[in-house]
Amino acid sequence: MAELNSFSGAAVFRERSCPQTNRAEKEQSTPSVARLGRREREVLSVLRGLGSATVQQVSERLSTGLAYTTVMTTLDRLFRKGLLRREKQNRAFLYSVALSAKDVEGQRAADLIHRFFTESDAQPEMLISCLLDAVHHYDTELLDHLESKIRSARARAGQTHPRGGNEG
Repeated sequence: MAELNSFSGAAVFRERSCPQTNRAEKEQSTPSVARLGRREREVLSVLRGLGSATVQQVSERLSTGLAYTTVMTTLDRLFRKGLLRREKQNRAFLYSVALSAKDVEGQRAADLIHRFFTESDAQPEMLISCLLDAVHHYDTELLDHLESKIRSARARAGQTHPRGGNEG
């Protein structure tokens, strides 16, 4: 029988918009993806490529040689975070990814934005301005891509103004 930690995009949104949600409820309803380590990200990548795998199979495909127990602990930690499914096969667990790469990155982005706005006393407009300056200094093509994405999102929403009204 497969074990699966559940994930609901609606629950993620509800948690972001309802700060009164208690911590224990949050930890049970959404995976913890905000601060995945390099090794955890690599293990997820290996599993995405394989579809499903045992500890030994994952261990054989990692870029650095790690002890079997280290890989097993990493897989168990990812399972407890809700990012993996696991199914008992004979004496070993068979692990598979519970979320798509897009879901994981979407959650990471939501967590980043949540921290960005809640961990600062600055006004949101100033934070956005600083973010855009940082993106510009990082990669001007990325800034152009961001502008294009904003225009597309507004067109899909039928908006001409960020607050939903018409300019002018």
